[in-house]
Amino acid sequence: MTLHELSSLSQAEFSRELGSIFEHSPWIPERAWAARPFADVDALHQAMMRVVLEADPAEQLALITAHPELAGKEAAAGTLTSDSTSEQRGAGLDQCSPEELQRLRGLNATYREQFGFPFVIAVKGRSRYQIMDAVEQRLHNERTTEFAACLDQIGQIARFRLDARFAA
Repeated sequence: MTLHELSSLSQAEFSRELGSIFEHSPWIPERAWAARPFADVDALHQAMMRVVLEADPAEQLALITAHPELAGKEAAAGTLTSDSTSEQRGAGLDQCSPEELQRLRGLNATYREQFGFPFVIAVKGRSRYQIMDAVEQRLHNERTTEFAACLDQIGQIARFRLDARFAA
């Protein structure tokens, strides 16, 4: 589907078509629909990110918490979305040794306990070692800084997914 075709869809069709761009959060494309037509992927991404940034804090928190923990129970159970499965596999998170898995899960638990939401990072182009180091570094941040960092990372994830979807 082209951006031109996407822009001509009804709001429900548009939301259904882009529902997986933001993890379990179809309300984002639903609200971004009003900004169409989209000249390019940048315009579409900006419209969707405007929705995210203008959402109330409870909606933003729900968006963050919709993201699975990296190499967490959803990955072990095989219940990740296809995008998340592919992204985590691409970062080698499915190749963790038992020690690495223990370290990452411990970091995830510490992060969630400290901030009240899961650690979110755009894993594309990062190794599992870089990801674990990033969790450790971000544990030193304030909650408001981390909240904003998660939204920024979600924006990067969405951009990667849009680029993959509408690659020329």
